[in-house]
Amino acid sequence: MTESHELRRRLAATFDTSAAFYDDVRPGYPERLFEDLVGLAGLSDGARVLEIGCGTGKASVPMARRGFRMTCLEPGPRLAAVAREKLRPYPLAEVVESSFEESAGAPRSFDLVMAATSIAWVDPDVRYAKPAELLRPGGCLAVLWNAHVWPAAGDRFWLYVQDIYRRYTPAMADGPPPPPAALPTSIPDEMRAGGRFEEVAVRHYPWSESYDAARYVRLMRTFSNHIALSDDVREPLITDVSRMIDEKFGGSIVKHQVAVLQVVRLRD
Repeated sequence: MTESHELRRRLAATFDTSAAFYDDVRPGYPERLFEDLVGLAGLSDGARVLEIGCGTGKASVPMARRGFRMTCLEPGPRLAAVAREKLRPYPLAEVVESSFEESAGAPRSFDLVMAATSIAWVDPDVRYAKPAELLRPGGCLAVLWNAHVWPAAGDRFWLYVQDIYRRYTPAMADGPPPPPAALPTSIPDEMRAGGRFEEVAVRHYPWSESYDAARYVRLMRTFSNHIALSDDVREPLITDVSRMIDEKFGGSIVKHQVAVLQVVRLRD
């Protein structure tokens, strides 16, 4: 295991400490994305789906609701407990407390492997190679996530908040998010897994979500790099962001996002 992947694993483990906040404030995905995914992957009733890093079930529930046989992997026990409770109405869905790297699965046994905002946390050595082993011939791998984007009218909140980050933790101050047009429109080469996958589609779904100051603070507490900060940095940072939202934005801000869906199919 590389040093960079070990760091990713440590950061990923921080999500479990904020399971309740994560379920409450982390964004889900547009319903139209799941409708498209089912069609693009050619899933029929009872199809077998493996989810990598299901978290609290943000993507699991929309797929389980469609009647698929879901195996949802989640290494964090608190996150897994929340997902298990949310999936209780769906008897064909199970939550397995395991990382993708350590999970067992019969080769060629799934119709779809999907990763919702989790693929970056998987060891690069198995990230795409293992799905190729687990999928049936013609099965699909789907990667989806939400990208924070720069809207056409600009984003005053982003500009203000960078000043606060520079004050408390300069390394976390960042350049502006990309405009929607800069998001990927094709499958990255590594996702083709050495020719084992062929591109099916890349789709974008623009949407936005409003946060009052209190809810945005809860969102900040789910970010791995914020959780990893020392208390004497994180707490005044969060206090100042909350105060800024109230004073500069009347208590509410809007995050502009694009949900990205990438689907590839295993070559026969």
